[in-house]
Amino acid sequence: MKSRVRALGHPVHPMLVMFPVALFITGLVFDAIQVFSDNGTYSQVGFWCITVGIIGAVLAALAGVLDWSAIPSNTRAKSIGMRHGLLNTVVLILFVISWALRVNAAEHRASGVLVVVELIAVAVAGVSAWLGGELVDRLGIGVDDDAHPDAPSSLRSSSMRPDLRSPRVNR
Repeated sequence: MKSRVRALGHPVHPMLVMFPVALFITGLVFDAIQVFSDNGTYSQVGFWCITVGIIGAVLAALAGVLDWSAIPSNTRAKSIGMRHGLLNTVVLILFVISWALRVNAAEHRASGVLVVVELIAVAVAGVSAWLGGELVDRLGIGVDDDAHPDAPSSLRSSSMRPDLRSPRVNR
């Protein structure tokens, strides 16, 4: 099933998702270092990683919701997509809580409790990432309908070179 939101022939949602995930994990690492070292520079880096991660997560969520809306109703994929989105919403909320509690704090310092909250959020993101992989790799969501090992480039129209199209490989 082809993704609704595409850029240069590829789904946008997976392109955007990697940024908030990486930024949230990086923010957690810097916050943990700050808690153990008491060096405020680490908390500031963690805070700004989380800030940018929140922005990226909102953009990824918008693309994800549009793609999810195209999945046929009453399918396993629709159900897994809903769980994937809800778990990502939990992750976003937990990081927004961490961000909001630090926005006015000196050096945007994180407490040990906030580091635990962020660690839980990252663990939930891992489960959600597995569900996202299930959607793509097992259920074919976001995969071009004409995908196969010899498919032409997504930058070229398949109708331009029909001689390169081979029978679709069963997944």
